[in-house]
Amino acid sequence: MYYFCYFLLYAIVFAFGAAIGSFLNVCIYRLPKNESLWRNQSHCMTCGTPIRKRDLVPIFSWCRLRGKCHSCGAKIPFRYTLVESLNAVLYVLVFAWFGILENPLPAVFVCLLFSALIVVFFMDLDTQLINLGVTGFIALLGLGKTVYDLIFHTGTLLSHGIGAIAAFLPLLLLVVLSGERAMGWGDAYLMLAAGLFLGGKAVIVALFLGLLLGAVFGMIHKVRTGDSKFAFGPYLSIGIALSVFIGQPIADWYLHLLGF
Repeated sequence: MYYFCYFLLYAIVFAFGAAIGSFLNVCIYRLPKNESLWRNQSHCMTCGTPIRKRDLVPIFSWCRLRGKCHSCGAKIPFRYTLVESLNAVLYVLVFAWFGILENPLPAVFVCLLFSALIVVFFMDLDTQLINLGVTGFIALLGLGKTVYDLIFHTGTLLSHGIGAIAAFLPLLLLVVLSGERAMGWGDAYLMLAAGLFLGGKAVIVALFLGLLLGAVFGMIHKVRTGDSKFAFGPYLSIGIALSVFIGQPIADWYLHLLGF
């Protein structure tokens, strides 16, 4: 009975994550076009037929329809179910990491952060733009996380304040000095918001991992296409996500190695 209850809780988390993932698809598609996230009914991108309610079940509907529109038979991009599945799996992993009963509130903060990062990842990949509304949402999460840490004595105001500045200032200089050719304002604002969430130590690791991944895949992109321009947001997003789990330990290990 004990294990069944845990299984049921994680099944609910997975289903909720998939449902949120479905909304993330709407954000990824509509935000760059400045379309309403609420008013317009979901429809087939090929024939324009409204999607039936029974075909709106995340993940399951795509599999049941075999990735095709029920009306015209046009292929439904696999990315839709990928985003839903990714968000659902991440929610389960986050709650497993923090403890679904032990620390549910920090898990909720991180789940919402990961959802926002998924939107940043795919939207920047498509348009090379990072929506300010999404970074503003991450900043609000950072404020909420700061208040939580102050109440439960799991972090300090100074750490969160340093986190907001530590990664933002280097990127700010890079944006200004390069005339936005090396990196855009959206990347700098993303790290500002993420730094408020992560704190001083973890955000430095996030920035390092993001820049490292971006440099590696940027070189691969240039070799393959000859174009040196690419989206940095996806790699910064991965760095931020990884640093939620390993940022603090890596920073502490490095400082210990230096004798601090």
